[in-house]
Amino acid sequence: MDAAPGDTRLIRVLVVDDHTTFAELLTGALDREADLQCVGTARTVDEAVAQFRELEPDVVLLDYHLAGGDGLDAAEQILSRNPRSRVVMLTGDPTQQALERAAELGVCAFLPKDGSLATVLDSLRHARAGSMVVDPTLLAQLVTKRSVGSNSSRATVPLTSRELSVLNLMAAGNDVRTNARILGISESTCRGYVKSILAKLGAHSQLEAVALANRRGLIGGNGT
Repeated sequence: MDAAPGDTRLIRVLVVDDHTTFAELLTGALDREADLQCVGTARTVDEAVAQFRELEPDVVLLDYHLAGGDGLDAAEQILSRNPRSRVVMLTGDPTQQALERAAELGVCAFLPKDGSLATVLDSLRHARAGSMVVDPTLLAQLVTKRSVGSNSSRATVPLTSRELSVLNLMAAGNDVRTNARILGISESTCRGYVKSILAKLGAHSQLEAVALANRRGLIGGNGT
């Protein structure tokens, strides 16, 4: 539930994602918020259910694609154990079937994995059992799939070799100072590359940029 005015109780979050870099970046983002705390992480459906039983978090943040099943399999087991639990789901590839099943199970929110970090944090704070919020961009993607078809090609993101090097270092979890030292450039120049990467990917934060780049197969490309 949301904290009452003056209530400093932390909202305890379990993060479930099989992409280590994304999970670590998200965990760090949560712990920088005064009212949110990551109490644990999991990579698989079984780990998610076990961690939920052990930690009893306030909210579970689930990726849709997991090892050993999908996030909805984990949500089903979690919500069967406690129907009042709050589950927020992330996905980069929504389907109508997934949205319908999420609604039936009682998932509180369905959000794009490459969307705004602020939206994710706000959804964790205001998730309500018994109702589901679907991000408009996911609905737009479903409409596009129906009108264009699922085989449409993705546009290539024109990153330079240096930008790809910076991007891969970002994905490794390094800060700007460390990346600048590794590449032998100034921190100001490195920040310029980061700004360019965010603009080209259409991201608003390094977390979003890494998620988008991973989805498009850019991570692990022309590195350092």
